[in-house]
Amino acid sequence: MQQGELVDPFPSASARLTNGAISQSAIDWEQRYRRTVITSDTVTTTVVVAAIGNFFGARDAANWHEKWVILAFGTELLVLAALAVSRAWAPAVLGQGAEEFRRLGRSLFTAAVVLALGGIALTSRNIKLWIFVAIPALALVTMTARYLLRLWLHKQRKEGRCLRPVLAAGSPATVRDLISRARRFPHLGWRVDAVCTTDGRGPDGDQLEGVPVVGRLADVAGHVRRDGYRVVAVTPDPHWSPDRLQRLAWNLEGSDAEMVVAPVLMEVAGPRLHVDAVLGIPLLRVSMPTFSGGRRVVKGVVDRLGAAILLILFAPLMVLVGLLVLLDSRGGALYRQRRVGKDGREFTIFKFRTMVAGAHGARAALTDRNEGAGLLFKLRRDPRVTRVGAVLRRYSIDELPQLFNVLGGSMSLVGPRPPLPEESAAYGPDIRRRLLVKPGLTGLWQISGRSDLPWEEAVRLDLRYVEDWSLALDTVILWKTLRAVLQGQGAY
Repeated sequence: MQQGELVDPFPSASARLTNGAISQSAIDWEQRYRRTVITSDTVTTTVVVAAIGNFFGARDAANWHEKWVILAFGTELLVLAALAVSRAWAPAVLGQGAEEFRRLGRSLFTAAVVLALGGIALTSRNIKLWIFVAIPALALVTMTARYLLRLWLHKQRKEGRCLRPVLAAGSPATVRDLISRARRFPHLGWRVDAVCTTDGRGPDGDQLEGVPVVGRLADVAGHVRRDGYRVVAVTPDPHWSPDRLQRLAWNLEGSDAEMVVAPVLMEVAGPRLHVDAVLGIPLLRVSMPTFSGGRRVVKGVVDRLGAAILLILFAPLMVLVGLLVLLDSRGGALYRQRRVGKDGREFTIFKFRTMVAGAHGARAALTDRNEGAGLLFKLRRDPRVTRVGAVLRRYSIDELPQLFNVLGGSMSLVGPRPPLPEESAAYGPDIRRRLLVKPGLTGLWQISGRSDLPWEEAVRLDLRYVEDWSLALDTVILWKTLRAVLQGQGAY
């Protein structure tokens, strides 16, 4: 390296050593990002605790050093200890998925419980402030800081930086699917750099989807140790017997590589998967999806309370939009349509009218121009859409009246897309699983492309939500919906 030459701290996909090994700087970003997150959590905790202690402690200046400093310092140490114990700083969860925020929330809840027990034991009257003011404030500030860091990380990944080099090992078909998903979702942080197959060859000779095939499945450990891949992604292949997988895990010990085995149930993940030892055999236990119980009660309460609050907040906007719709074209302000909800029960959905009067009857004449896939009818430039309607659709303002559906219980804030009766009538047994839960005002389909999504991908996302639903996932979807709506991408 020449003197004065700069070293990129977040190298792109082309950062390699001359011998083909993964550059050390290409994997050090993980530790740097982890240190950044730890620093952010520590600084935000210190600032929030100090601000609350200073504001309320000034009212009790006589006992400042005896009470407030001790409580503030103790609260800060307790929160940071809870974050460490809950593994909220584990590299595997930072920057992707709902698990990062789930662990962060669990840590703060644990800290609140310990503070409450400590307050009871010490008969402290000031402990309520730290439980009901400090902890919620910490949750808001730390989660916002984590989200901003995640946005920065995702931006880096879309530019080809901060990616984990992956060696994929399995059948060509399953590896091809893995490569496709990694490229389609770069924010998840995987970059498949090499492939191993049973015979050491791919459909294109020494390449598979443009990725070099470097050897056979039996040679995986050697390639990892020589080239320094961070992830070994094992995809289904008859070669992978339990004995061979165990030996691969042993051979990878001592390396920096993480071994990831794709289960047969590819679309089941999150809280439903558990690894248990039964009769000395490690088994993957898949719990049943939750369609009732305490968490569903909480979801129902949050839905109706959230809908009521949002209706109050958006009431002036909704009145204004209704007037604009009436002035723009002939017809009513609201559009009512029959949709299919939970367990196949039909209900009437409310939306602001975005098309000319009689638009449904004119649909037959536009069938040959349909741009939607599967059972969906979509036109990017639908002549039936009014001028005001085009703006409302772009920013999903036309869907605000569906908050009345949520308030009434026929819909949820988050869930699968509500289908038309003719759509649901054509569903097969697998797609009908979408109807096991209430349809949503938003969902995975909303934050993943909206109208730009192929039919198969929209169905897959809805089924994934049904299978892996959790309160944490709902929170992440609601948060991401705001950005998707403001950007106006994929809506027409």
